[in-house]
Amino acid sequence: MKVGLTQMDIAWEDKQKNMEKVKKLAEQAAEQKVELLVFPEMTLTGFTMNTALAGEEMLFSPTLRFFKDLSKQYKMAMAFGYVEDFGGEFYNKFMVVSEGRILYDYDKIHPFNYGEEGQHYIGGHEVKTVILKDMEMSGFVCYDLRFPEIFQAVADSVQMILVIANWPKERVLHWETLLRARAIENQCYIIGVNRTGKGNGIEYMESSMAFDPLGERLTKAHSKSELMVVEVDGKKVKEVREQFPFRQDRQLELYESFYTKNITEMAAGVM
Repeated sequence: MKVGLTQMDIAWEDKQKNMEKVKKLAEQAAEQKVELLVFPEMTLTGFTMNTALAGEEMLFSPTLRFFKDLSKQYKMAMAFGYVEDFGGEFYNKFMVVSEGRILYDYDKIHPFNYGEEGQHYIGGHEVKTVILKDMEMSGFVCYDLRFPEIFQAVADSVQMILVIANWPKERVLHWETLLRARAIENQCYIIGVNRTGKGNGIEYMESSMAFDPLGERLTKAHSKSELMVVEVDGKKVKEVREQFPFRQDRQLELYESFYTKNITEMAAGVM
């Protein structure tokens, strides 16, 4: 599968301007025969806490309709982020659409409380997977990357995991290190798509990147290109896992009993 990684300078809280940028990137991707085009977190607004501006009802979402129509026009799957208003409760969403249909609908599980996200957005409660062109994949959002447990939860099922983000320049070393680690420990492709430019006083840099199941980088480091294209192959995931089947040595019952013990003790005030 050909996957397109965007590096989009999101105009702060300007949906119309960002729609024009998305259209240009989709056109470029179509010319390169991209099959899945990935955009950053909160694609049309940037990482805003302004839920009144960003929030949209799912059934009537202009952002969702925009990407659905674009996916039909270019016959290309698209992954993107937006804010859903669910009866006055707001969710940071990661969606994948193809041919005008929703394939993947995920709510960011871990709000970034250091940046006050948890004061404005509800955390999700479910990890998910989807099959696209015979490849099973999953997707998470930005701060989720710091929690390897959710990656492990889907790893046995998937060949590729997407991470969309607005990850600041000052912590980009963490971004790159964690993406590579998630690829190595889960033996699958990891596609990380970050924004560029400035938004709300925060600086971002060119840092979209892809890693193969061995942790080898597939993209040029800090490329200035707004679009990078990589090839992913589910067969390579299978080969790597068969050649080095360390995931079979995990002691899941032991880990689960340890977690259960800790939670019980914390609830009882022992720890």
